[in-house]
Amino acid sequence: MSKKKYRPVVLKRDHARPRNQPHPSNAEVEARIGDLVSPLTFALAQQYHSLGLRTRLLNLPVMLAFVLALIWRQVASVSELVRLVAREPLLWVPPLEVSQQAVSTRLRTLPDALFGQVFTTLLPLLHERSAARTRPLPPVIARVQRHFPRIQIVDATTLEELFCKVGLLREGAAGQTPLGGKLCGVLDLPSKLPVALWLEASPEVNEKSFLERIKQTLAPHSLILFDRGFYAFPFFDWLTDQAIGFVSRARDLSAYQVTEVLFAGEQVRDQIIVLGQYRSNPCRHPVRLIEVQFGGEWHRYLTNVVDPSVLSTKDVVDLYGYRWRIEEAFLLTKRLLGLAYLWTGAFNGIALQVWATWLLYAVLVDLGDAVAQELNQPLERISLEMVYRGLYHFTVAHQKGLATDPVSYLADPANADLGIVKRRRKARERARLDKYPEELNL
Repeated sequence: MSKKKYRPVVLKRDHARPRNQPHPSNAEVEARIGDLVSPLTFALAQQYHSLGLRTRLLNLPVMLAFVLALIWRQVASVSELVRLVAREPLLWVPPLEVSQQAVSTRLRTLPDALFGQVFTTLLPLLHERSAARTRPLPPVIARVQRHFPRIQIVDATTLEELFCKVGLLREGAAGQTPLGGKLCGVLDLPSKLPVALWLEASPEVNEKSFLERIKQTLAPHSLILFDRGFYAFPFFDWLTDQAIGFVSRARDLSAYQVTEVLFAGEQVRDQIIVLGQYRSNPCRHPVRLIEVQFGGEWHRYLTNVVDPSVLSTKDVVDLYGYRWRIEEAFLLTKRLLGLAYLWTGAFNGIALQVWATWLLYAVLVDLGDAVAQELNQPLERISLEMVYRGLYHFTVAHQKGLATDPVSYLADPANADLGIVKRRRKARERARLDKYPEELNL
């Protein structure tokens, strides 16, 4: 009789119910959030009433302050939030006596479009603040921006499983735990700020279903980075027709015809090709296929920028590596800001949490960018996670009268041990340079 093999339980620590105490409040940090968000919230009062929502205690400004505080201060539950607001102010809301049932009901019924409107209204302001800063850019981004002023990344992610047995959980099959939905976003690469977000209730939707909405956010002379989930010949042709460049990974089984060889070496090949050779609807415009061998494995990239003097072979490879910045944004919102734990089973509540979490992510990026400006470092060198964690130490120093401004405190050389500036991993950098074929430096 064979023994059964022991399989350890796979722990999802980021998807666990939070047990921590709420983070302490800080007037300076909350004022920074309030100065950016509260004017936009109160400006939407007319739209709030146009939806037939009457004036009540838990109105739009109050609920947005509740949800932002719930996420920013890592409050473990709605019940803990109710106890908190009964004893201290939250952002721009004074102490209130409310019930947990009332707050939970409003989370399920307050139109999520209102939170989305606050988010989309705030983004242009944050992009303006980013453009006004003069901190340096990574060399490849600075080079590419000479021809493409806007560099953006597109990707989608699936939200985690739900916990609360309401809404979607009641509609699902027995024994099955539904996922929270599918989120698609457009991120500005130089500033790391979101440009647009879309949330679908079904986690099964294909990435290509977002293409029409993505097109509306793109402007001529932009460059867009995306993975193979958005691989579609009509989309490639549309981008070329609109004078929009793209860089993506190539599929392994694409049929194509080589029309021109730009470079052919042992580890690097750069060719102009026509995609869809055996299809009834081939790609109308030619594209470049760049193949680079790393560690014995070939990596293949596609771009519609066919002129190497505009986008060199090395820049294509380096630039696609920056596509992971949107993956980092998804990681930060899920793990650091708690979007991996969805505290409601109603899709409306999930949408409120998504909008509020990404709003706080944008505020965190703005704070990190201000620190980068103070240090005269590229934003790429600033750890947004350590900026967020460093706010605890700023709060302690502020309470002792040792600090007054979070940007100055986080940028102070005396606080370098906080890890705000990422450490240079020289061994990893050397390994990355060594794996690049010498032909890429031509």
